[in-house]
Amino acid sequence: GAGLRARGHDAVAGCVEDAVRATELGVKCLLVADEGVLWTLHRARQAGIIPADTTLKVSALIGPVNPASYSVFEHLGADSVNVPSDLTLDHLTEIRRVSGAPLDMYIEAPDDLGGYIRMYEVAELIRRGAPIYLKFGLSKAPGIYPWGTHLRDVTLNTARERVRRGRLALDLLARHGADGDMAPLGSRLPGALNRFPTEGSA
Repeated sequence: GAGLRARGHDAVAGCVEDAVRATELGVKCLLVADEGVLWTLHRARQAGIIPADTTLKVSALIGPVNPASYSVFEHLGADSVNVPSDLTLDHLTEIRRVSGAPLDMYIEAPDDLGGYIRMYEVAELIRRGAPIYLKFGLSKAPGIYPWGTHLRDVTLNTARERVRRGRLALDLLARHGADGDMAPLGSRLPGALNRFPTEGSA
């Protein structure tokens, strides 16, 4: 099959309804796991149905693995794009040559996304892939999605450990003299990106 996608018109409509509700509640960034939903939400953003400063992030569940597909996601409205954690440094260089959209990448990927650990490559990942968001999932940890109160303690403990892993990465960058030029805390808008025209699209 097509994997995790919004099957049929009603599924797309449900995603849009969730997006509208989330932005009304103050959510500024939406995670998207379907190309059609991404394009629809980008057009909704252009039309003022959701706020213009809403950012759209492509989920790791559909992350592109080559520069051509990465560029397509940017053109469909992605403001940042998760890529699989097993991409090589050369792959990241190829992507950066064709797109200015920020990369998202798990430095430690959850088991269901491969369980890769790339802590000691952090400085070079930044050099090749910037702008890049480094993410910390946890290998050998229980799944917590979809989250509910039945998973509260596991989720909080997981969040604390992710923060600790992030601190380890920052310390590693400092030891290597590669801890400069980080974007200011709270900055999230990517700047001008390449988009397909939305006028007259269906």
